[in-house]
Amino acid sequence: MSAETRYEYGIRQSLRTAILISSIVSLLFGLALLVWPMKSAMAITLLIATYTFIGGVLNLGYGLFSKGTAAWTRVGLIVLGLVFIAAGVIATMHLGESTLLLAVIVTTFLGAAWIIEGIVALTSLAGRDTAWPGSEKAHKGWTIFFAIISILAGVLVILSPVLTALWLWIFLGATLIVFGVIGIVRAASLEK
Repeated sequence: MSAETRYEYGIRQSLRTAILISSIVSLLFGLALLVWPMKSAMAITLLIATYTFIGGVLNLGYGLFSKGTAAWTRVGLIVLGLVFIAAGVIATMHLGESTLLLAVIVTTFLGAAWIIEGIVALTSLAGRDTAWPGSEKAHKGWTIFFAIISILAGVLVILSPVLTALWLWIFLGATLIVFGVIGIVRAASLEK
């Protein structure tokens, strides 16, 4: 076996290993989301709360111990640090409620984004800017259809953010499982 062939074989094996490991991780995370939806959502909320707490400690430390920073900046950093620390502690102490609140906030922003996207699509019809999809006559019908669906979907999401969050979580879990299985089959089918 030549050096070039061994090199190509090594790259192929590394790629195969990377695909296999990432696919197994995807499959396991997808299963965790579907088998333990609330526990996995709470775990993500706990990670965010921990990140918030650590960010608060860092801001507080910077505000307290930075010498060359202006007084108002230091006060702002101290206040921001205390707010972040309090948010992290409260979120951790009330993990179930924090998880539900996070789900409602994320899906409400998603609904608002869809409504805004639909409105922007409709306003693009008035202009002659060819950079906007739908500004050409051939696409006006599709743009109107897209805008109506986007606005309706956004309104439905805002009216029922918890149900939307649940369906998005299930969809995410199922998608991770499908990607995991496909990746494992793909890795197994790569030449050895």
